[in-house]
Amino acid sequence: MAEIHPLALVDASAQLDDSVVVGPFTTIGPHVRIGAGTRIGSHCVIEGRTTIGRDNQIFQFNSLGAVPQDKKYAGEPCELIIGDRNVIREFCTFNIGTAGDAGATRVGNDNWIMAYVHLAHDCQIANHTIFANNTQLAGHVHVGDWVILGGFTVVHQFCKLGAHSFTAMNSLLFADLPPFVMCQGQPALARSMNFEGMRRRGFNAEQIQTAKNIYKLLYRDGLTLVQSMQAIELLAKDHPDSKEVISLVSSFLSAVSPQRGIVR
Repeated sequence: MAEIHPLALVDASAQLDDSVVVGPFTTIGPHVRIGAGTRIGSHCVIEGRTTIGRDNQIFQFNSLGAVPQDKKYAGEPCELIIGDRNVIREFCTFNIGTAGDAGATRVGNDNWIMAYVHLAHDCQIANHTIFANNTQLAGHVHVGDWVILGGFTVVHQFCKLGAHSFTAMNSLLFADLPPFVMCQGQPALARSMNFEGMRRRGFNAEQIQTAKNIYKLLYRDGLTLVQSMQAIELLAKDHPDSKEVISLVSSFLSAVSPQRGIVR
């Protein structure tokens, strides 16, 4: 049986793998499912239709699966879905989704989420991200793979952050952040590309140079977003080894809302 502390309250209908560990004074509701190897600290509340995968480390004082802070929510059976091997530090709040969007808030695999992080309803978090302390995401925010958010980053609702992007501490985002772009400020402005992150993840010299060319087209040549997109797509002819980088950026830009735009 799961290792449940005698001072924890776990509903009889909750589904916990036999290897789950639950600390004292933690409360787990009837619709919760928790996979093998996950460890939950003391004084946590895990409620709602929440599914948590394998080998997660959930530290003390977390609230996972509470109803969204959305006045339109009317009790629909929405979800919080957390993948595998995530680290969730103290005092985080992850809400379930809403019927008006995906119906689920999702966190992928291998994410490192520090203290006091808030994920509002319908946020979609991919894999291998790092959220530093006090990162705050409003509803419907999408975060791609390998994104790093500096401490006290605040993201406006419906914004999208592309893979490998990076925010400095105290950044405030009102627009979409393209892949690989580093931003800083209130509101956030593009500052450079995440070249060090690219090197650490195995991108080669040509791919990093292509990222530099993309940054110039987006931010230095005075082009409109449409003109930049057309010029970026032409780079593929001269940089065949950089198709992954170009494709990531092109796909992201093609889905940007004209009303929201990108971080400039």
